[in-house]
Amino acid sequence: MSLLVKITLSAALILSTIVPFGAFAIGEKTRGRYKVALAVNLFLFFGTMIVAAVLMFDGNAFAAEGAKETAAAVSSAAGMGYLSAALATGLSCLGGGIAVSAAASAALGAISEDSSILGKSLICVGLAEGVCLYGLIISFMILGKL
Repeated sequence: MSLLVKITLSAALILSTIVPFGAFAIGEKTRGRYKVALAVNLFLFFGTMIVAAVLMFDGNAFAAEGAKETAAAVSSAAGMGYLSAALATGLSCLGGGIAVSAAASAALGAISEDSSILGKSLICVGLAEGVCLYGLIISFMILGKL
C-alpha cells in the first residue's frame, strides 16, 4: 500500500470521527441530533475501515518463491493474530464495563435499602468483571500461538 493511500485513509478516519460530532456541536443539542450524529459517525468509521481492509488485504495469493513472500505471509498472519487478540480484549472489556455499570448501580441501590445483601451484590458485580478477565485470557492464548 502506498504512502498516499495510508495518508488518505488516516485522514478519512479522523474526519469520520470529527465531522459528525462537529456538526452536532455547532447546532442545537437534542437527543435526536445526537443519535443521528452517532449513527453517521459509526457508518463513516466502519465504512472507512472496510475500505481500508479491502485495500490492505487485497487477497492475492502467490506460491512461495522465496524468503520475501514467506516472510510477508508470516507477518500478515501475525498481524491478524495481534488484531484478534486486541479485539478479544477490547470487546470483552467493553461488554464487561456495560455489565458492571448495570450491576454496580443496582447493587448500590439495593445495599442502601438493606445492608445485609452486600455479599450477594458483590458476587454479581464480580461475575460481570469476570467477562473482562476471560477476554484477557483468550488474548493471551492467541498471543501464545503466534
